[in-house]
Amino acid sequence: MSTLFTPFSMGPLTLANRIAIAPMCQYSADEGMASDWHMIHLGHLALSGAALLFLEATAVSPEGRISPKDLGIWSDDHAAALAPIVAAMRRYAPIRLAIQLAHAGRKASSMVPWEGGTNIAIGDGGWQTLAPSPLPHADGETVPLELDDDGLARVRDAFVAAARRSHALGLDAIELHAAHGYLLHQFLSPLSNQRGDQYGGALENRMRFPLEVFAAVRAAVPASMAVGVRISATDWVDGGWDVEQSLRLSQELSAAGADFIHVSSGGISPLQKIPVGPSYQIGFAARIREETGMPTIGVGMITEAQQAEDIVARGDADVVALARAMLFDPRWPWHAAAQLGAQVEAPPQYWRSQPREYKDLFGPTTLGQR
Repeated sequence: MSTLFTPFSMGPLTLANRIAIAPMCQYSADEGMASDWHMIHLGHLALSGAALLFLEATAVSPEGRISPKDLGIWSDDHAAALAPIVAAMRRYAPIRLAIQLAHAGRKASSMVPWEGGTNIAIGDGGWQTLAPSPLPHADGETVPLELDDDGLARVRDAFVAAARRSHALGLDAIELHAAHGYLLHQFLSPLSNQRGDQYGGALENRMRFPLEVFAAVRAAVPASMAVGVRISATDWVDGGWDVEQSLRLSQELSAAGADFIHVSSGGISPLQKIPVGPSYQIGFAARIREETGMPTIGVGMITEAQQAEDIVARGDADVVALARAMLFDPRWPWHAAAQLGAQVEAPPQYWRSQPREYKDLFGPTTLGQR
Protein backbone atom coordinates (compact mmCIF):
# COMPACT_ATOMS: atom_id res chain seq x y z
CA MET A 1 0.00 0.00 0.00
CA SER A 2 1.20 3.51 -0.80
CA THR A 3 1.97 5.53 2.34
CA LEU A 4 1.43 8.73 0.37
CA PHE A 5 -2.24 7.84 -0.05
CA THR A 6 -2.99 6.92 3.56
CA PRO A 7 -4.90 9.27 5.88
CA PHE A 8 -3.13 11.47 8.41
CA SER A 9 -4.22 13.83 11.17
CA MET A 10 -2.62 17.10 12.25
CA GLY A 11 -4.40 17.86 15.49
CA PRO A 12 -8.11 18.23 14.67
CA LEU A 13 -7.41 18.25 10.92
CA THR A 14 -7.77 14.84 9.25
CA LEU A 15 -6.40 14.51 5.73
CA ALA A 16 -7.43 11.90 3.17
CA ASN A 17 -3.82 11.54 1.97
CA ARG A 18 -0.39 13.08 2.56
CA ILE A 19 -0.41 15.59 -0.31
CA ALA A 20 -0.82 19.32 0.31
CA ILE A 21 -0.78 22.25 -2.07
CA ALA A 22 1.58 24.86 -0.67
CA PRO A 23 0.50 28.53 -0.55
CA MET A 24 1.38 30.38 -3.74
CA CYS A 25 0.92 34.14 -4.08
CA GLN A 26 -1.06 35.05 -7.19
CA TYR A 27 -0.67 38.86 -7.07
CA SER A 28 -4.14 39.20 -8.55
CA ALA A 29 -6.19 40.91 -5.85
CA ASP A 30 -7.74 44.39 -6.04
CA GLU A 31 -6.91 46.35 -2.87
CA GLY A 32 -6.62 42.98 -1.15
CA MET A 33 -9.97 41.71 -2.46
CA ALA A 34 -10.16 38.23 -3.97
CA SER A 35 -10.95 38.33 -7.69
CA ASP A 36 -12.33 36.07 -10.40
CA TRP A 37 -8.79 34.77 -10.82
CA HIS A 38 -8.93 33.33 -7.31
CA MET A 39 -12.20 31.55 -8.09
CA ILE A 40 -10.66 29.97 -11.20
CA HIS A 41 -7.24 29.24 -9.68
CA LEU A 42 -8.31 27.89 -6.31
CA GLY A 43 -11.32 26.06 -7.72
CA HIS A 44 -9.06 24.36 -10.24
CA LEU A 45 -6.63 23.22 -7.53
CA ALA A 46 -9.46 22.10 -5.25
CA LEU A 47 -10.29 19.36 -7.79
CA SER A 48 -6.70 18.07 -7.89
CA GLY A 49 -7.05 15.12 -5.52
CA ALA A 50 -4.70 16.63 -2.93
CA ALA A 51 -5.90 16.45 0.66
CA LEU A 52 -5.11 20.01 1.74
CA LEU A 53 -5.07 23.34 -0.09
CA PHE A 54 -3.37 26.37 1.43
CA LEU A 55 -4.70 29.68 0.19
CA GLU A 56 -1.89 32.03 -0.69
CA ALA A 57 -0.14 34.28 1.82
CA THR A 58 -2.95 36.59 2.91
CA ALA A 59 -2.05 39.94 4.42
CA VAL A 60 -3.39 40.84 7.85
CA SER A 61 -2.98 44.57 7.17
CA PRO A 62 -2.54 46.81 4.10
CA GLU A 63 1.09 47.61 4.91
CA GLY A 64 1.73 43.90 5.41
CA ARG A 65 1.23 43.12 1.72
CA ILE A 66 4.23 42.02 -0.31
CA SER A 67 2.85 43.86 -3.34
CA PRO A 68 -0.11 46.15 -4.06
CA LYS A 69 -1.82 43.11 -5.65
CA ASP A 70 -1.62 40.77 -2.64
CA LEU A 71 -4.66 39.05 -1.20
CA GLY A 72 -5.81 40.45 2.14
CA ILE A 73 -8.12 39.67 5.02
CA TRP A 74 -7.82 42.84 7.10
CA SER A 75 -11.53 43.67 6.98
CA ASP A 76 -14.90 41.94 6.90
CA ASP A 77 -15.27 43.05 3.28
CA HIS A 78 -12.13 41.08 2.40
CA ALA A 79 -13.55 38.00 4.08
CA ALA A 80 -16.83 38.50 2.20
CA ALA A 81 -14.95 38.54 -1.11
CA LEU A 82 -13.41 35.15 -0.24
CA ALA A 83 -16.68 33.63 0.97
CA PRO A 84 -18.18 32.60 -2.41
CA ILE A 85 -14.86 31.07 -3.46
CA VAL A 86 -14.72 28.99 -0.29
CA ALA A 87 -18.38 28.02 -0.74
CA ALA A 88 -17.79 26.87 -4.32
CA MET A 89 -14.85 24.70 -3.28
CA ARG A 90 -16.87 23.21 -0.43
CA ARG A 91 -19.72 22.41 -2.81
CA TYR A 92 -17.65 20.47 -5.31
CA ALA A 93 -14.53 19.18 -3.54
CA PRO A 94 -13.73 17.32 -0.30
CA ILE A 95 -10.31 18.99 0.00
CA ARG A 96 -9.51 20.59 3.35
CA LEU A 97 -8.85 24.33 3.23
CA ALA A 98 -6.23 26.36 5.08
CA ILE A 99 -5.19 30.00 4.96
CA GLN A 100 -1.69 31.37 5.43
CA LEU A 101 -1.80 34.59 7.44
CA ALA A 102 1.12 36.87 6.69
CA HIS A 103 2.80 40.22 7.20
CA ALA A 104 5.68 41.03 4.84
CA GLY A 105 7.48 43.45 7.16
CA ARG A 106 10.48 45.01 5.43
CA LYS A 107 9.86 42.95 2.27
CA ALA A 108 6.55 44.72 1.67
CA SER A 109 5.96 47.39 -1.01
CA SER A 110 7.31 45.32 -3.91
CA MET A 111 6.47 45.03 -7.58
CA VAL A 112 4.69 41.84 -8.67
CA PRO A 113 7.16 39.20 -9.91
CA TRP A 114 6.40 39.58 -13.60
CA GLU A 115 7.21 43.28 -13.28
CA GLY A 116 10.56 42.57 -11.62
CA GLY A 117 9.61 42.09 -7.95
CA THR A 118 11.76 45.03 -6.86
CA ASN A 119 11.12 47.41 -3.98
CA ILE A 120 8.67 50.25 -4.74
CA ALA A 121 9.96 53.48 -3.23
CA ILE A 122 7.53 55.56 -1.22
CA GLY A 123 7.72 58.37 -3.78
CA ASP A 124 6.86 55.94 -6.58
CA GLY A 125 3.63 54.64 -5.05
CA GLY A 126 5.08 52.39 -2.39
CA TRP A 127 4.49 52.62 1.34
CA GLN A 128 6.42 52.79 4.58
CA THR A 129 7.48 49.32 5.67
CA LEU A 130 7.78 47.99 9.23
CA ALA A 131 10.31 45.63 10.80
CA PRO A 132 11.96 44.59 14.06
CA SER A 133 14.91 46.89 13.27
CA PRO A 134 15.45 49.74 10.77
CA LEU A 135 17.43 47.54 8.39
CA PRO A 136 16.36 47.29 4.73
CA HIS A 137 16.25 43.90 3.04
CA ALA A 138 18.88 45.10 0.54
CA ASP A 139 20.95 48.22 0.04
CA GLY A 140 19.01 51.08 -1.50
CA GLU A 141 15.58 49.78 -0.49
CA THR A 142 13.07 51.49 1.81
CA VAL A 143 14.39 51.67 5.36
CA PRO A 144 11.67 50.17 7.56
CA LEU A 145 10.38 51.74 10.74
CA GLU A 146 11.25 49.82 13.90
CA LEU A 147 8.08 48.55 15.53
CA ASP A 148 7.54 50.01 18.99
CA ASP A 149 5.28 48.50 21.65
CA ASP A 150 2.14 50.03 20.17
CA GLY A 151 3.14 48.84 16.70
CA LEU A 152 3.75 45.31 17.96
CA ALA A 153 0.32 45.30 19.59
CA ARG A 154 -1.32 46.46 16.35
CA VAL A 155 0.38 43.70 14.35
CA ARG A 156 -0.59 41.08 16.90
CA ASP A 157 -4.18 42.31 16.95
CA ALA A 158 -4.28 42.24 13.13
CA PHE A 159 -3.27 38.57 13.14
CA VAL A 160 -5.97 37.82 15.71
CA ALA A 161 -8.69 39.63 13.76
CA ALA A 162 -7.63 37.84 10.58
CA ALA A 163 -7.73 34.50 12.38
CA ARG A 164 -11.26 35.14 13.59
CA ARG A 165 -12.38 36.03 10.08
CA SER A 166 -10.72 32.89 8.77
CA HIS A 167 -12.64 30.78 11.26
CA ALA A 168 -15.88 32.53 10.40
CA LEU A 169 -15.28 31.64 6.75
CA GLY A 170 -15.36 27.98 7.73
CA LEU A 171 -11.73 27.25 6.88
CA ASP A 172 -10.15 24.17 8.44
CA ALA A 173 -6.73 25.49 9.40
CA ILE A 174 -4.54 28.56 9.83
CA GLU A 175 -0.85 28.69 9.03
CA LEU A 176 1.19 31.61 10.35
CA HIS A 177 3.86 32.67 7.87
CA ALA A 178 7.15 32.84 9.78
CA ALA A 179 9.33 31.98 6.79
CA HIS A 180 10.89 33.45 3.63
CA GLY A 181 12.13 36.66 5.20
CA TYR A 182 8.73 38.09 6.13
CA LEU A 183 7.93 39.86 9.40
CA LEU A 184 7.79 36.97 11.89
CA HIS A 185 10.93 35.48 10.33
CA GLN A 186 12.57 38.91 10.59
CA PHE A 187 12.10 38.77 14.36
CA LEU A 188 13.68 35.32 14.52
CA SER A 189 16.82 35.98 12.48
CA PRO A 190 19.75 37.87 14.02
CA LEU A 191 20.46 39.22 10.53
CA SER A 192 17.28 41.31 10.59
CA ASN A 193 16.62 41.66 14.32
CA GLN A 194 19.15 43.85 16.10
CA ARG A 195 16.87 45.18 18.81
CA GLY A 196 18.13 45.92 22.30
CA ASP A 197 14.86 45.22 24.14
CA GLN A 198 13.05 42.04 25.20
CA TYR A 199 12.34 41.19 21.54
CA GLY A 200 15.97 41.16 20.39
CA GLY A 201 19.34 39.67 21.17
CA ALA A 202 19.22 36.19 22.69
CA LEU A 203 17.26 33.44 20.96
CA GLU A 204 14.61 33.50 23.68
CA ASN A 205 14.00 37.18 22.98
CA ARG A 206 13.99 36.85 19.17
CA MET A 207 11.38 34.08 19.45
CA ARG A 208 9.21 36.10 21.81
CA PHE A 209 7.08 38.08 19.35
CA PRO A 210 6.37 35.19 16.92
CA LEU A 211 5.39 33.04 19.90
CA GLU A 212 3.15 35.81 21.25
CA VAL A 213 1.43 36.08 17.89
CA PHE A 214 0.98 32.31 17.75
CA ALA A 215 -0.46 32.19 21.28
CA ALA A 216 -2.88 35.02 20.50
CA VAL A 217 -4.08 33.34 17.29
CA ARG A 218 -4.37 29.94 18.97
CA ALA A 219 -6.52 31.49 21.70
CA ALA A 220 -8.68 33.37 19.17
CA VAL A 221 -10.05 30.30 17.38
CA PRO A 222 -11.54 27.08 18.77
CA ALA A 223 -9.54 23.88 19.22
CA SER A 224 -11.47 22.37 16.30
CA MET A 225 -9.46 24.62 13.96
CA ALA A 226 -5.88 23.52 13.36
CA VAL A 227 -3.17 26.16 13.77
CA GLY A 228 0.39 25.67 12.56
CA VAL A 229 3.43 27.64 11.44
CA ARG A 230 5.60 27.76 8.34
CA ILE A 231 9.25 28.41 9.11
CA SER A 232 12.50 28.82 7.26
CA ALA A 233 14.71 26.20 8.88
CA THR A 234 17.85 28.12 7.89
CA ASP A 235 18.73 31.48 6.39
CA TRP A 236 21.53 29.89 4.32
CA VAL A 237 23.74 32.76 5.54
CA ASP A 238 26.57 32.45 8.07
CA GLY A 239 25.55 33.94 11.39
CA GLY A 240 21.85 33.79 10.58
CA TRP A 241 18.93 31.66 11.67
CA ASP A 242 19.73 27.94 11.48
CA VAL A 243 18.30 24.51 12.09
CA GLU A 244 19.40 24.37 15.74
CA GLN A 245 17.38 27.51 16.46
CA SER A 246 14.52 26.09 14.38
CA LEU A 247 14.46 23.06 16.66
CA ARG A 248 14.12 25.29 19.72
CA LEU A 249 11.34 27.27 18.07
CA SER A 250 9.54 24.08 17.03
CA GLN A 251 9.72 22.76 20.58
CA GLU A 252 8.26 26.02 21.90
CA LEU A 253 5.50 25.95 19.30
CA SER A 254 4.67 22.36 20.15
CA ALA A 255 4.39 23.26 23.83
CA ALA A 256 2.15 26.19 22.89
CA GLY A 257 -0.28 23.91 21.05
CA ALA A 258 0.80 24.07 17.41
CA ASP A 259 -0.80 21.31 15.33
CA PHE A 260 1.85 21.22 12.60
CA ILE A 261 5.11 22.74 11.37
CA HIS A 262 5.70 23.45 7.68
CA VAL A 263 9.44 23.45 6.96
CA SER A 264 10.90 25.62 4.21
CA SER A 265 14.07 27.75 4.17
CA GLY A 266 15.71 31.00 3.08
CA GLY A 267 14.35 34.41 2.13
CA ILE A 268 15.86 36.69 4.77
CA SER A 269 18.83 38.01 2.81
CA PRO A 270 20.05 38.44 -0.79
CA LEU A 271 23.35 36.98 0.49
CA GLN A 272 21.80 33.52 0.86
CA LYS A 273 23.50 30.62 -0.91
CA ILE A 274 20.99 27.81 -1.39
CA PRO A 275 22.09 24.42 -2.77
CA VAL A 276 18.87 23.87 -4.69
CA GLY A 277 18.07 20.33 -5.79
CA PRO A 278 15.37 17.65 -5.42
CA SER A 279 14.14 17.40 -1.79
CA TYR A 280 16.80 19.90 -0.70
CA GLN A 281 14.83 20.98 2.39
CA ILE A 282 13.54 17.57 3.48
CA GLY A 283 16.49 16.91 5.78
CA PHE A 284 15.41 19.86 7.92
CA ALA A 285 11.85 18.56 8.12
CA ALA A 286 13.12 15.08 9.03
CA ARG A 287 15.21 16.36 11.90
CA ILE A 288 12.46 18.59 13.29
CA ARG A 289 9.96 15.72 13.05
CA GLU A 290 12.34 13.30 14.76
CA GLU A 291 13.36 15.61 17.59
CA THR A 292 10.00 17.25 18.33
CA GLY A 293 7.41 14.66 17.28
CA MET A 294 5.33 17.41 15.69
CA PRO A 295 3.30 16.64 12.55
CA THR A 296 5.59 17.95 9.85
CA ILE A 297 5.05 19.15 6.28
CA GLY A 298 8.05 18.87 3.98
CA VAL A 299 8.50 20.96 0.84
CA GLY A 300 11.12 21.80 -1.76
CA MET A 301 11.45 20.56 -5.34
CA ILE A 302 9.22 17.53 -4.81
CA THR A 303 8.14 16.64 -8.33
CA GLU A 304 7.99 12.84 -8.67
CA ALA A 305 5.50 10.37 -7.23
CA GLN A 306 8.11 7.90 -5.99
CA GLN A 307 10.13 10.75 -4.48
CA ALA A 308 7.10 11.88 -2.46
CA GLU A 309 6.27 8.28 -1.51
CA ASP A 310 9.80 7.69 -0.24
CA ILE A 311 9.77 10.87 1.86
CA VAL A 312 6.65 9.92 3.81
CA ALA A 313 7.44 6.18 3.89
CA ARG A 314 10.85 6.89 5.48
CA GLY A 315 9.26 9.24 8.00
CA ASP A 316 11.17 12.30 6.79
CA ALA A 317 7.88 14.22 6.76
CA ASP A 318 4.27 13.33 7.49
CA VAL A 319 2.91 15.35 4.56
CA VAL A 320 4.55 16.66 1.39
CA ALA A 321 3.58 20.02 -0.07
CA LEU A 322 3.88 20.87 -3.76
CA ALA A 323 3.71 24.32 -5.32
CA ARG A 324 5.21 24.89 -8.77
CA ALA A 325 4.87 21.20 -9.62
CA MET A 326 1.14 21.44 -8.93
CA LEU A 327 0.76 24.47 -11.18
CA PHE A 328 2.58 22.64 -13.95
CA ASP A 329 0.47 19.50 -13.47
CA PRO A 330 -2.77 20.30 -11.59
CA ARG A 331 -3.69 16.59 -11.62
CA TRP A 332 -0.40 15.54 -10.04
CA PRO A 333 -2.14 13.53 -7.27
CA TRP A 334 -4.12 11.54 -9.90
CA HIS A 335 -0.97 10.67 -11.78
CA ALA A 336 0.90 9.84 -8.57
CA ALA A 337 -1.89 7.51 -7.45
CA ALA A 338 -1.83 5.76 -10.82
CA GLN A 339 1.94 5.25 -10.62
CA LEU A 340 1.82 4.01 -7.02
CA GLY A 341 -1.17 1.71 -7.43
CA ALA A 342 -3.33 3.80 -5.11
CA GLN A 343 -6.73 5.47 -5.30
CA VAL A 344 -7.62 9.13 -5.30
CA GLU A 345 -10.91 10.99 -5.12
CA ALA A 346 -12.12 12.74 -8.28
CA PRO A 347 -15.37 14.58 -8.96
CA PRO A 348 -17.98 12.44 -10.76
CA GLN A 349 -18.00 14.90 -13.64
CA TYR A 350 -14.45 13.70 -14.39
CA TRP A 351 -14.91 9.95 -13.83
CA ARG A 352 -15.03 9.32 -17.57
CA SER A 353 -11.39 10.44 -17.80
CA GLN A 354 -10.17 7.41 -15.85
CA PRO A 355 -7.75 5.52 -18.15
CA ARG A 356 -8.74 1.95 -19.00
CA GLU A 357 -5.55 0.55 -17.47
CA TYR A 358 -6.39 2.15 -14.08
CA LYS A 359 -9.91 0.84 -13.55
CA ASP A 360 -9.93 1.52 -9.78
CA LEU A 361 -8.00 4.80 -9.73
CA PHE A 362 -11.05 6.83 -8.68
CA GLY A 363 -12.45 4.05 -6.46
CA PRO A 364 -15.94 2.64 -7.03
CA THR A 365 -17.54 4.52 -9.90
CA THR A 366 -20.79 4.03 -11.77
CA LEU A 367 -21.29 5.45 -15.26
CA GLY A 368 -24.18 5.10 -17.61
CA GLN A 369 -25.30 6.95 -20.69
CA ARG A 370 -28.10 6.51 -23.23
